[in-house]
Amino acid sequence: MEPIRFLHTADLHLDSPFKGMAAAGPDELARLQQSTFAAFDRIIAYAVKERPDFIVIVGDIYDGEDRSLRAQIRFQQGMQQLQKVNIPVYLSYGNHDNLSGRWTRVSLPENVHVFSEQVEQKQLVIRDEIIYLHGFSYPQRHVKEPMIRDYPEATDGIHIGLLHGSVAGDVEHAVYAPFTVSELQDKHYHYWALGHIHKRQVLSEEPPIVYPGNIQGRHRNEPGQKGFYDVLLTSTHTSMKFVGTSDIVYTSLTVSCEGIEYADDWISACQEAIDQLTAEAGSVVVELVMEQTEGLINDLARVEGEWLDILREQYEAIEPFVWISAIEWPPIHDSAVPNSLLEPVERTIASWETNDWNDLVKEVYSHKAGRYLEALKPVDFERLKQQATALLENEMLKES
Repeated sequence: MEPIRFLHTADLHLDSPFKGMAAAGPDELARLQQSTFAAFDRIIAYAVKERPDFIVIVGDIYDGEDRSLRAQIRFQQGMQQLQKVNIPVYLSYGNHDNLSGRWTRVSLPENVHVFSEQVEQKQLVIRDEIIYLHGFSYPQRHVKEPMIRDYPEATDGIHIGLLHGSVAGDVEHAVYAPFTVSELQDKHYHYWALGHIHKRQVLSEEPPIVYPGNIQGRHRNEPGQKGFYDVLLTSTHTSMKFVGTSDIVYTSLTVSCEGIEYADDWISACQEAIDQLTAEAGSVVVELVMEQTEGLINDLARVEGEWLDILREQYEAIEPFVWISAIEWPPIHDSAVPNSLLEPVERTIASWETNDWNDLVKEVYSHKAGRYLEALKPVDFERLKQQATALLENEMLKES
């Protein structure tokens, strides 16, 4: 049989507020907030050009259950472009844009087919081959039960499962609609189109059980190029091509300061490294990691707080877009800071567990602005430990 061709995407998060970017100015923040729409437009342009048989979108089209009108209109316009070239779209809503939200309704064109809150089957015929699609939309934000139990086993034809959820026991993410790989395999589907996890990954090749990731990184814990899969599928074979859509890439960049003594030379070294990065990656949000800083050590102790602002000024209002999110310096070790003073505090910080850090930050998250902040993960706490220790050493050096 001739393979069917479809695009598998998920987690568009249109109109994401870009939590954790409070330091960005209004122009920079507006540019970041536009990036999810730019990534979505790239999907639509690709589909119009390539003409796949259909598209599946597996949850979290919108960033919030009270879907913004701007996001709905942009999505509607994209679906209308697909309708003009006769591309059907099959979509489900996830935990972020679940059906219990309250929003101003915007109609979708007839080429868009939405799964209900119960697992259901939709079908279409492509070149005399019957395609069965199975999926559901989240009725409310928290779906804790294993919805995989409601998916029927495959019969004749090509079967594709849409499931916005996570592997049971996943300790890194909130677990919704939990499943195991073996449970999915036991359904004998030809392809499992997953959503919810923003990291691109293939859980199984027989059959393909696939997370495409989100289409645009939204913070430093979502680094690298984001996008979707272009899939060719028969009853016996699958091939997948990843297509990047990121308008802005989150990344880190190591800069060697070897031999540098003066601030202007440091700025030039950073700019050279950043310019090389943008030549390859385009627009970026980048964290700079300094190494071999011995020649700058005294200046670091005096004006460390100014380095970031000075470097950001070099990239204001230019393209490709560059936002320097942070500069990570190695800790300053100096004999003027007695180890007897540092070590007890460092040991205390190192001993703090996740609950201790949660107690420290709970007041921030309880504030009304807390809903715009990303929840901290274990990797963030480890990072805070390192930064707190470095800050302590630097401050004590200044006082000594």
